[in-house]
Amino acid sequence: MTILEAIAARHSVRKYSDQALEPEKIAALRGCVDHCNAEGNLHIQLVTDEPKSFAAGLWKYGQFAGVRNYFVMAAEPGKAAEERIGYYGEKLVLLAQTLGLNTCWVGLTYKKIPGTFTLVGEETVHCVIALGYGLNQGVQHPLKPVEKFYEIADGSSSVPDWFLAGMKAALLAPTAINQQKFKFVLYPDGSVQARALFSLAGYTHIDLGIVKYHFETAAGATNFHWFK
Repeated sequence: MTILEAIAARHSVRKYSDQALEPEKIAALRGCVDHCNAEGNLHIQLVTDEPKSFAAGLWKYGQFAGVRNYFVMAAEPGKAAEERIGYYGEKLVLLAQTLGLNTCWVGLTYKKIPGTFTLVGEETVHCVIALGYGLNQGVQHPLKPVEKFYEIADGSSSVPDWFLAGMKAALLAPTAINQQKFKFVLYPDGSVQARALFSLAGYTHIDLGIVKYHFETAAGATNFHWFK
């Protein structure tokens, strides 16, 4: 399965079997964690075979069950770190999908278990990502018209194929409560700006990082550059 195929196939899964993660898959995930931490200046940690964070009865919202593995998404506070958490976290999510695993981004409905992860300095846990063998493959969230999520800065009606491919992939990205509070702008010089919009639910900068990874993967990094 390619990353593009994983983008189309991946859906949020909240109920997991007790099947353990194979050592070779753990090794592949840890290798990607190391890469993401080094490139993204993050402190992501993979926790395996730990059932207490999502113990039954702790949370009514989300209805998680059987979660024993998860990524702890740690970094310094701030919007820039949140965007990097989203971007590199989704890289892990899609790798997991190619390995036959399921995932779900989790903002609130988990418990921090002492001793399962470490924080340095002012680092904080922004969220976690549940991981494992799902009891199902999840369902596709409703898709809205792609035109609602972008604009062409010069008002042109001509939209490059690579840009549309990126936007369609962005719409498949998971966002908090499926809020999809983002906007892309294509400029005449080929640069692309991705903006986080206001939301009472929060998490929009993590969402922005996630959708930017989807967009970049499908659009092709050689076809554009991010607006500075």
